[in-house]
Amino acid sequence: MSPHGTAPVPAPHPDEPHRGGLAQRLNWLRAGVLGANDGIVSVAAIVVGVAGATSEVAPILTAGVAGLVGGAISMALGEYVSVSSQSDSERALISKEKRELREMPEEELQELAGLYEAKGLRPETAHQVAVELTAHDAVAAHLSAELNIDETDVVSAWHAAGASTLAFAVGALLPLLAILLPPEGWRVAATFVSVLVALALTGWISAHLGGSSKPRSILRIVIGGAIALAATFGVGSLLGASGVV
Repeated sequence: MSPHGTAPVPAPHPDEPHRGGLAQRLNWLRAGVLGANDGIVSVAAIVVGVAGATSEVAPILTAGVAGLVGGAISMALGEYVSVSSQSDSERALISKEKRELREMPEEELQELAGLYEAKGLRPETAHQVAVELTAHDAVAAHLSAELNIDETDVVSAWHAAGASTLAFAVGALLPLLAILLPPEGWRVAATFVSVLVALALTGWISAHLGGSSKPRSILRIVIGGAIALAATFGVGSLLGASGVV
């Protein structure tokens, strides 16, 4: 008990997301992990496919750089459009809730009390909770109970786009360097190994962020990447052998 006779507020556990800004952090972390994964796989598939058709450095470099630049821009646009739609929807819901609180406060109070009653509180307790939360911050109380939204934590499209673009470019550099730096006879093998190791790492990070099974996530992403590399290398080899390129 505190000196004033009230129970102390329990401290948050370090592994639980009680701190503010969680949506923002998870937003750019998710975009970063997905961007890096896409950069690794897409550019690796491009350069390995070209390497299957020709051993010349110039076309491999050109295709790899083009894939890096085009893919980074595409990722930025995709994240920006997707997250913008989400944040626009959240802001529209926030505006609607504020308008309803101005125009019909009593109805909104009863609605909030009903939500807490539906969660298991007794009617009188639910009403008291609704009254106290409304007095403290009516908008925050309704957004949390009704929509699970925090007005101060609406996701940023620019953050997601920036994180995704940077991560894609960094991820894409790995297969690009792996295909160009080793001697000619080791290029494809070095790219396969480095890419699959990097994918295992991004799979681990993704599972860690999402709290899912790490072995399953790693296996899934590594198998998918290996299939992509094998398929594009096979296509490139067939085109090179046939004399088409």
